Amino acid sequence: MKIFIGSDHAAFEEKQTLKEFLVEAGHEVHDCGPDTGERCNYPDYATKVSLAVREAGDQAKGFLLCGSGIGVSMVANRYAGIRAALCRSKEDALLSRGHNNANILCVGARITSMETIKEIASSWLETKFEEGRHAERVALFNNLGEK
Repeated sequence: MKIFIGSDHAAFEEKQTLKEFLVEAGHEVHDCGPDTGERCNYPDYATKVSLAVREAGDQAKGFLLCGSGIGVSMVANRYAGIRAALCRSKEDALLSRGHNNANILCVGARITSMETIKEIASSWLETKFEEGRHAERVALFNNLGEK
């Protein structure tokens, strides 16, 4: 799967570790930055990942990390066609994919352990959208937001 990943300085090390984990699992990972752990602004990288996922279409997914996961999820959800989910557990990951067809996973590096981030990422990628009644609901909001 094609995956776009980005973070801010607070989650730089976790982004690097997650990127390696995803590559080892056989995914094509595109790092949208940052390239160092120096202070930076999470909206810049959340925007890059969101636009890349949207442009790549249904076969691509995104991963965004910041200190809490809240900031990147707020930015990502400003874009039409993006369904970013802040997940703090495997259960969150399963529901965000199965019921909401999330296309970007957001996690908080200061709140969630690296072991849990890997577990969340694996569950999220393995879970298929259930469609049915959930597809109707997702369609109600999928095109809201900035174009």
